[in-house]
Amino acid sequence: MTRRARLRVTMGAMAPKLCIAQDPEADALLEESPLALLLGMLLDQQIQMEIAFKGPFKLYTRLGNRLDVREIAEYDEEAFVELAVTPPAIHRYGGSMGRRVRVLCQFIVSEYDGDVTRIWEKGLSAAEVLKRLKGLPGFGEQKAKIFLALLGKQRGVRPRGWREAAGDYGLDGSRRSVADVTDAESLAEVRAFKKEAKAKAKA
Repeated sequence: MTRRARLRVTMGAMAPKLCIAQDPEADALLEESPLALLLGMLLDQQIQMEIAFKGPFKLYTRLGNRLDVREIAEYDEEAFVELAVTPPAIHRYGGSMGRRVRVLCQFIVSEYDGDVTRIWEKGLSAAEVLKRLKGLPGFGEQKAKIFLALLGKQRGVRPRGWREAAGDYGLDGSRRSVADVTDAESLAEVRAFKKEAKAKAKA
């Protein structure tokens, strides 16, 4: 059985709802695995977002078609970095980002017993979820707000007050971040918004 066929069996035959990586297999993994989605968000800096969100799928294939938080946390650091930098690398800065992936997984194991979804478990307010996201290694306030918006808009995780807590990223109909990417057209719109915002900041 080919790798592509194995992934179809693992993820199911239905087309993925997410369309962030703009690649059916990578998006299927993002749909199935909360860890993959979180790692994609971690990688989403200084490279195109669709490339960042393909990173978890690259790790998935190199780890034997699995993405296990405890395995990554316990992986030898240099060996894991080698996985991260193997062409095509998971990021422009594959070495440093590989180390960040491992540190994040170690934190999830230590603080959440290896269960990523406990970060946004039911019963928490949006402010509490945002605080937990901001406390993750490699996540600042902006990244945390974007991920909160992504959870609300595309994953059905909507703690009370989530739009307000996510700020402008939570606005309905916005085209500001990965939270708003649902197809190639919306990706282009988000990219145009970012380009315009960057130009205004330099003016």
